[in-house]
Amino acid sequence: MIRILLADDHALVRRGVRLILDSEPDLTVVAEAGDGAEAVEIARTTPIDLAVLDVAMPRMTGLQAAVELSRRREPPRILMLSMYDHEQYFFAALKAGASGYVLKSVADRDLVDACRAAGRGESFLYPGVMSTLVRDYLDRVRRGERLPGQVLTPREDEVVKLIAEGHSSKEIAVALTISIKTVERHRANILQKLGMRDRTELTRYAIRAGLIEP
Repeated sequence: MIRILLADDHALVRRGVRLILDSEPDLTVVAEAGDGAEAVEIARTTPIDLAVLDVAMPRMTGLQAAVELSRRREPPRILMLSMYDHEQYFFAALKAGASGYVLKSVADRDLVDACRAAGRGESFLYPGVMSTLVRDYLDRVRRGERLPGQVLTPREDEVVKLIAEGHSSKEIAVALTISIKTVERHRANILQKLGMRDRTELTRYAIRAGLIEP
């Protein structure tokens, strides 16, 4: 069971989101907050696994709250909930420590998947983010920046490609005829080699390295 702290300054939004989450057998909202400061305070005394934070809230924004929560000794996973489909907010959320970014307009479709991904320690990319990553790639090309050279082994390139395409460790293991433990070992080695943390950064690398088509 994933214990969730839900923070949004609109009570109606909280009620709707809570209905979505509490209807799932593996998700439960254990606390609610009306702003970022309240969310940080609640997290000090309430055991939670995941914080779902609205980006824009009074007193303390969701982004500021994410930074505060990320500084804890054992930080919860963090998802940002936002009405803004804009790369500025998306990358700011990742920088603040969030593992995913969910648009309110499609929360009924994406939020449950995002919570479960966070529970598995994975990142969640909302569908429109790929165009943001592509724009970032093209901007770097236009500026003449040097794109990544050959840093990974051919097998690691295969693993990165499949991760970037959204496949789970189990699916990758089946596709490459290797064990799930081997997939996880490859993933750990890849992240260490590239100095990266999660699937979002690996996807950006895969695009720049030409492993997947922009």
